[in-house]
Amino acid sequence: MTPARLPFFVYGTLRPGEANHDLFLRGRIRSEEPGRLTGALLYDGPGYPYAVEEAGGEIMGELVTPWADAYAELLAVLDELEEYIPGDPSNLYERVAREVTRTADGTAVRAWVYVAAPSVTARLRARGKLIENGDWLSRR
Repeated sequence: MTPARLPFFVYGTLRPGEANHDLFLRGRIRSEEPGRLTGALLYDGPGYPYAVEEAGGEIMGELVTPWADAYAELLAVLDELEEYIPGDPSNLYERVAREVTRTADGTAVRAWVYVAAPSVTARLRARGKLIENGDWLSRR
């Protein structure tokens, strides 16, 4: 089954100015705009973050809309980057559709978000380093 053509919500190394932004998004995206994901907390990983679904949390990031002719390629590239294989129990991330709020006008947009897989979530909740303000760019 082909996944829906949703925009992506990026919150870590794919954000503007971060290591993977130009490597993976340059030339493939039509637009990017600030947004926030509610119902999730941000944890610091080994050089990249994890979103963990949790009521009351909020994560800052960007809504990224690919060019139509680059969509399938970008989806495959991002799944590979996040080491996500549908249904694989060894995934570190799961790609899920969630409501993301556009910062500019407060409208809700359904988007793909890579969130921590259940086994990673349990580990992070037990002993992970929470990024309290939910913004990867201000973690330092």
